[in-house]
Amino acid sequence: MAEFSAEVFQNEFLSDGGTDVHAIVSVTCTGAGAAGAGTAASATADAGGAGQVAEIVAVDTSGSMQGRNMEAAKHAAAVAVDQIPDGTLFAIIGGSHVATRIFPYPNARVPMVAMEPGARAEAKRAISTMAASGGTAISTWLRLADDLFATVPAAQKHLILLTDGKNESEPKMHLDQMITHVTGHFQCDARGVGDRWVVEELRKISTALLGTVDLIARPEDIAEDFAALVRKSMSRGVAAVDLRVWAPQGSQVLFVKQVAPEVDDLTSRRTEVNALTSGYPTGAWGDETRDYHVAVRVAAKPVGSEQLAARVQVAVGDEVAASGLVKAKWSDDSTLTARISPEVAHYTGQAELASAIQEGLAAKASGDEATATVKLGRAVQLAAETGNDEATSRLRKIVEVENEEEGTVRLKRNTAKLDEMALDTASTKTTRVRRA
Repeated sequence: MAEFSAEVFQNEFLSDGGTDVHAIVSVTCTGAGAAGAGTAASATADAGGAGQVAEIVAVDTSGSMQGRNMEAAKHAAAVAVDQIPDGTLFAIIGGSHVATRIFPYPNARVPMVAMEPGARAEAKRAISTMAASGGTAISTWLRLADDLFATVPAAQKHLILLTDGKNESEPKMHLDQMITHVTGHFQCDARGVGDRWVVEELRKISTALLGTVDLIARPEDIAEDFAALVRKSMSRGVAAVDLRVWAPQGSQVLFVKQVAPEVDDLTSRRTEVNALTSGYPTGAWGDETRDYHVAVRVAAKPVGSEQLAARVQVAVGDEVAASGLVKAKWSDDSTLTARISPEVAHYTGQAELASAIQEGLAAKASGDEATATVKLGRAVQLAAETGNDEATSRLRKIVEVENEEEGTVRLKRNTAKLDEMALDTASTKTTRVRRA
């Protein structure tokens, strides 16, 4: 049985007149088990059983995938099928300017089937027939996935989406509208292969659907990535978890952000639990730790006063599984109020690092070299300060570093697009605070 714990890190002391309270809430899950454990076996082959997990793999089959990419993607989809446990409801989608259900076959009487040896073999056979043609309209892929997921009684629904190109066969608004439509229905990890896809497009999808975006530089690496994604999905034995934040009357929750293992702003996903409590969906969980930055603005109180600024709860369904308290104490002792929590400082820097990288690369792409130099220089400085060695390494492929501490850099000429995309997709990945 899964168990959750929550630990709060903050400097609870505010100066006279202070109103903003910041805290890092570290949430750990243990004993999550595997997705669908104990229920997957009861799922029937007609997808009408009580299986609690559903998995869909959507592969780009547009004309740009012709050749190595298509063959590697077919192999990867077959590898992913091998990683899906028996009893898991699944389907395979081929996506171009239209979406097609590759398996179950289009003429099958059911939209999804439970994995078993026969279905696994047929799925691989169906995957082997996929061919590249047509354009790219990702909204149709998401719609078909949503339609398929809607037919099954699964509590946990996960999509793997792979493309190698731009979403160029439909107006931008169509994709935006579809993302809004399917948000909250399933989770999605998006992957781009090669250097012709747009990081911003896939990040928009994965962020809204509580997943990740990443670059697969070489077609031969798709299979390993797909296998890892399925294994990770199947390791999440808790289908849906909400982070709830109670704040006292008259206060304001400024933001709620996941800051580890990746930066993800949850603020806009707020739902109302009651008049004083907000809920923020965090998706499915396995055995893992995630850190959240919670900021609350309270009314200033006289020096010497204390109050509870927020109560942060981990909720599985209607049950509260763990909680932590965020406190506020007003003091006129500057040695207390001037301290910055190491955890808050670290993750504030990590969030700024992600923004600096993305803004710097966007400026570089638009030809604004002055802004790009300033932003990427700041990113180099922040990466060093927060000990993010991976970001430092990736940044050095884009800029010549003259002074790391001061963030003085020069843009390199003729940088590889893949290096820029790798930096962009990795920008939200954070390092944990180093504790003594």
